[in-house]
Amino acid sequence: MDGKAILVTGGSRGIGAATALRLAERGADVAFTYAADEAAAKEVVRRIEATGRRGIAVKADAGRVDDAAGAVHWAAQTLGRLDVLVNNAGAGVLGPLDALTLADIDRVLAVNVRGTFLASQAAAERMSQGGRIITIGTCMTQRVPGPGGTLYAMSKSALTGLTKALARELGERGITANIVHPGPTDTDMNPADGPYAAPQSAMTALGRFGRPEEIAATVAFLASEEAAYITGAEFSVDGGHAA
Repeated sequence: MDGKAILVTGGSRGIGAATALRLAERGADVAFTYAADEAAAKEVVRRIEATGRRGIAVKADAGRVDDAAGAVHWAAQTLGRLDVLVNNAGAGVLGPLDALTLADIDRVLAVNVRGTFLASQAAAERMSQGGRIITIGTCMTQRVPGPGGTLYAMSKSALTGLTKALARELGERGITANIVHPGPTDTDMNPADGPYAAPQSAMTALGRFGRPEEIAATVAFLASEEAAYITGAEFSVDGGHAA
């Protein structure tokens, strides 16, 4: 992936940060967005640059119309082109159905669905032959293990339809579109030693949380030339959560 230009949305922590670093280690120049934590973003930039590749960060909110598409155009202009988009930025509101507010619904759909659509639309405009669009979904699109996940599961399920439609629409240009569904993953938002970790681990066949690097490895493969004949596909990296 030497010299590839990549944008990872939501790249300052968790799966996004692990993905940005893995792609840099493979030889790519990586831009990423972050929502609030500038210190964390600077640390990811430092780690990317330590690999010898270019790392740049921009503050952007995927739920804002101008930011969702604008970050893609900014990355393409700053890096000189855009070869890969990783749609990782997301918002999650979990809770009983009757407790979800209109503000919750608007926010989750704005980030997870509209933001991903607009970023993908902008990326398709900037990409040349052979580009890659990779979206991070969730294991809850395939198995919702309990109550409280209606809004989040609905929003992420929409991305499967988007991915398959993008594959059809962009296939003649050699641009692939795929979606990765992580299972319970050890991040600061859902730590493997957190209060809800034990039942989540028990729902996987492997009996443990995944590591962000394990999700990033699949994303890096899909971004590579080796995956040129894979498009419109779903990849479960969930420890057997859906088994």
